[in-house]
Amino acid sequence: MKNNLQFNFTVDKATKTVFVEKEFAAELPLVWDAFTKQEILDQWWAPQPWKSVTKYMDFKIGGRRFYAMVGPEGQEHWSIQQYSSISPKTNFKMLNAFADKDGNPDLPGSNWDLNFNEQNGMTKVSITIKNDSLVRMEKMIEMGFKEGFTMTLNHLENLLTTLSQK
Repeated sequence: MKNNLQFNFTVDKATKTVFVEKEFAAELPLVWDAFTKQEILDQWWAPQPWKSVTKYMDFKIGGRRFYAMVGPEGQEHWSIQQYSSISPKTNFKMLNAFADKDGNPDLPGSNWDLNFNEQNGMTKVSITIKNDSLVRMEKMIEMGFKEGFTMTLNHLENLLTTLSQK
């Protein structure tokens, strides 16, 4: 098993884009499921001690996931992910936007492009997050996105280890 798993996080303000690459010691089908199935997503898609709580999810082109990150004292931050393209086990694209508790998006959001690639039992996820607005991207970064998403992906890494052993 590989101990030094690749992780890169880069911000390009000129193109209003965040690039994230993370390698997991898990096979592609399991990593894909972790990003596309509600019952697994809710186990890791929030930096601890926060929790991800999905109200509904329909993983198909044009479908949506409406969820909240719920804090330890009950505070809720709602978001919507709307899927625009799905190539099973290799790529999906989505618009990600903050929302109110009724599901009304706070636009502009960001366009996520997630690519999955497996080699020798290791799966690399490459995520490109394009923002329409530099202001929105800077707000996202100021809110601790890098630190929070890093914690979240590390939590996923631990979960995948557990799920791989089942």
